[in-house]
Amino acid sequence: MLKKLEVFDGKISVITAVYNAENHIHSLIESLRHQVDPNFEWVVVDGLSTDNTLDILKKIDDLNIKIISEADFGIYDAFNKGVKLSQGEYYLVAGADDIFYPNAVADYKNAINSNIDIITATVKMGNELAKPMGHSWSWLFGMRAFISCHSVGALIRKELHQKYGFYSRKFPITADQLFIKHCCQSGAQVKVIDKLVGNYGVDGVSARDMFGGCTEMFRVQLLTKENKWVQYLILVIKLTLRMFR
Repeated sequence: MLKKLEVFDGKISVITAVYNAENHIHSLIESLRHQVDPNFEWVVVDGLSTDNTLDILKKIDDLNIKIISEADFGIYDAFNKGVKLSQGEYYLVAGADDIFYPNAVADYKNAINSNIDIITATVKMGNELAKPMGHSWSWLFGMRAFISCHSVGALIRKELHQKYGFYSRKFPITADQLFIKHCCQSGAQVKVIDKLVGNYGVDGVSARDMFGGCTEMFRVQLLTKENKWVQYLILVIKLTLRMFR
């Protein structure tokens, strides 16, 4: 049974960037429909899909959904558009192949308070459970030292973009790494909650373009002032391991 459409309370927006996602988007839609707390808005930024993605989205009448469809400069340009269009005080990112568990919105909303900028929870990635690795490990794990995962696993205060800027178009694969690390290293307050909130799809661009992801991550680590010689060594090790996989 579909849930009754509720008036948006201004707390949480979910932002999704899509392009030709008809084969993946159904599971995300169903996961949003089955939220225990259905009081959120869903902002979808479509990059002019040529399949049935838009038709699927336009038929949705039981979610607080906003859709824009226009050319963009990649996923982070789309996210920036979504952030600017969103009405929520906080937002979650969700890829078309991600899934929220029914408790996700409720657990995030219950954890909100005025002193917190980012709330992060546990996310399932393949067969693993992703959690923050600890601030002292940022030299190795990047943003994963602070949050479990950018998509599904982090509720982000929208105002942070006024302080620290939007996602950089100079990093088509790892702009989230740069933004989150910059926020956290600049004093953004992060709250970790012991809740499992969803499943992160492992077939995104960062998984497909491993070499591109490694080199961009290297640039992010240097820009966020991690020891450059250690970062050179980590880059060489990562690239070598991927060559022999």
